[in-house]
Amino acid sequence: MNEPGTVRCGAWYRHDGRVRFRLWAPAARQVELMLGDQCLPMQADAAGFYEVSAAAAAGSRYRYRIDGGAVVPDPASRWQPDGLRGASAVLDDTSYTWRHAPLARPWHELVIYEVHLGCSGGYAGLQAQLPTLAASGITALELMPLAQFPGRRNWGYDGVLPFAPAEAYGTPDQLKSLIDAAHGLGMAVLLDVVYNHLGPYDNHMACYAPGFSRDDRATPWGEAIDFRQPPVQQFFIENALMWLRDYRFDGLRLDAAQEIQPSRFLGQLADTLRAELGGQRQIHLVLENEHRQPCWLHEHYQGQWNNDFHHALHVMLTEEKEGYYRPYAVPGQAEAALARCLQAGFSEATDQRHASRPARAVDGRLPLDRFVVFAQNHDQIGNRAFGERLSTLVDPLRARLATAMALLTPMTPMVFMGEPWQSRAPFLYFIDIEPALAERVREGRRREFRGFLAFGDAQALIGLPDPNAPVTLACSTVALPTEGDSSQTRALAAFTHWAALRRRYLWPAEGAARPLGAQVIGPRAVSAGWQLPAGQWWLAFNAGDAPVAHGLPAGECVLDISVSSDRDHAACLAGPGLRLHWRPA
Repeated sequence: MNEPGTVRCGAWYRHDGRVRFRLWAPAARQVELMLGDQCLPMQADAAGFYEVSAAAAAGSRYRYRIDGGAVVPDPASRWQPDGLRGASAVLDDTSYTWRHAPLARPWHELVIYEVHLGCSGGYAGLQAQLPTLAASGITALELMPLAQFPGRRNWGYDGVLPFAPAEAYGTPDQLKSLIDAAHGLGMAVLLDVVYNHLGPYDNHMACYAPGFSRDDRATPWGEAIDFRQPPVQQFFIENALMWLRDYRFDGLRLDAAQEIQPSRFLGQLADTLRAELGGQRQIHLVLENEHRQPCWLHEHYQGQWNNDFHHALHVMLTEEKEGYYRPYAVPGQAEAALARCLQAGFSEATDQRHASRPARAVDGRLPLDRFVVFAQNHDQIGNRAFGERLSTLVDPLRARLATAMALLTPMTPMVFMGEPWQSRAPFLYFIDIEPALAERVREGRRREFRGFLAFGDAQALIGLPDPNAPVTLACSTVALPTEGDSSQTRALAAFTHWAALRRRYLWPAEGAARPLGAQVIGPRAVSAGWQLPAGQWWLAFNAGDAPVAHGLPAGECVLDISVSSDRDHAACLAGPGLRLHWRPA
């Protein structure tokens, strides 16, 4: 129910039981509410907000008619039971009875599991997986965007109606049940939100609020949102508050925050959310920001994705040299970049194709757990032509070592769905749009991959998966390991052990890790150490084949993973391998 004194866009029940319908349509001369068989004129104020109140049962379908012509869904619709092209529906946000209180899982305890709901059986399917995930040491889910998108299949970054959970995954109450069950298992739930653009398909905003988007700049994915407009600012603040308050998400991850301009909105959003909710519970806010600006991590945001860590680690493991990885392909560059990440958070390595992009290393004043590190995520897997995971690109030991590297530094770890058991299912790019538009997408992907050596001729491009085919999503489905799959079962057991090590040694530090130095110890090999309140944590990593002298200080060896069983050469780390030493204070 709407709080006293607040007026939100969309359809919200008032305290008298009627529903207030509110739409920002500054370019419209007339707006009517089409509620069932009724056509109700809406009244406008000087700022272009149209409003009317009416009696409406939960589930009642409605649309808006603009200037007697276009009939459109509510841009702040909270439920689209018939999909993006269907009518919006009035939602009773009191229909779900919560079983568990909101969670208070602190940031330094998060082990994040990034997951796509469509690849996991929707809300109910993922909920069934939660006990296994929690038992493995996962303490937080990060759901890829779930705002209503066109069709039945989408990564989520083409969302058009930001307030409506995608009906392809289930009902709003099923989403609440998923979050409730996660909280009951001690797992936080974060949501990936897209505030930099709206999806281009079936987006009617231009016909009644053209000022919602900017005409002087664009993002790589569509028109840029105009955050200079106060109603636009409020629209997304209300959206964030809805997810955190009404669905009890524990935090948000902002996609491609570098495209949110003016950037001061990032501070405005964080400040408002904390003022509204921060006194009641913990809220975790995370950025994806290609500009790698650490300034937002001092006050406003708990974490930021660290692509530097991923790219350097990936090159050391695979020796790939194209696309994302070209800047790290110079001999020794990947090792040096990973060592800088372990020491300072970000690397100073810069893609020379984007030399104007500010690349700033951290000056040591930020806790290292502000940096979210990963060996795999949706982008770096899904933007490959065939969606290959590390488990299919490298041998099983190297794939496990990559996951261990992300899990066992003092930074905040994130793993991609299926990674704890080294799933080999691809994560492909998939959509569900009209054939003519789908062909444009297919041609765009062909152009994108023509620049890679493996696709230098037209024949090689023929085998690219069709994003619009239902089988493309079906191939990307990830299930829990079965008892008969000994390889995945062993991988999950190893992951569970590593998560227990993190819980035992790194959690008590509560983010207070001070770098003691990081260095390159050989080709494709690095070492690093950190001072924790209770002792020193030292790590050596070797992605190569040849043994290297790890140079770690003497201490308790809490983990030794390698192809060698020879412990007579304790000063060397066989390749590939990883070694951890603990030196109590």
